[in-house]
Amino acid sequence: MPTYVMLSTLSSEGVQTIRNNPARIREVNAEIEQLGATVKAQWATLGRFDFVNVVEAPDDATMSRVSLELGSRGTGKYETLAAIPIDEFIAQL
Repeated sequence: MPTYVMLSTLSSEGVQTIRNNPARIREVNAEIEQLGATVKAQWATLGRFDFVNVVEAPDDATMSRVSLELGSRGTGKYETLAAIPIDEFIAQL
């Protein structure tokens, strides 16, 4: 299944939501599953991004739907990168 790296930056509203309800992070992960993708790994990070997520989805269209749905809420900004396994990348060269 294709893998994606999703970089997330919370808005001030998103920070307040997490502060008031830390369990919201896991709720969003469940919502991502309802959209057809799966969060395989997740880290809170320091610096430019607040979270780094490794997500599997069946295709780019599903991942686009996840990104648009999350972005439409106004609680964060998302940058999604397709991740190509290194062996597959080398084989394509």
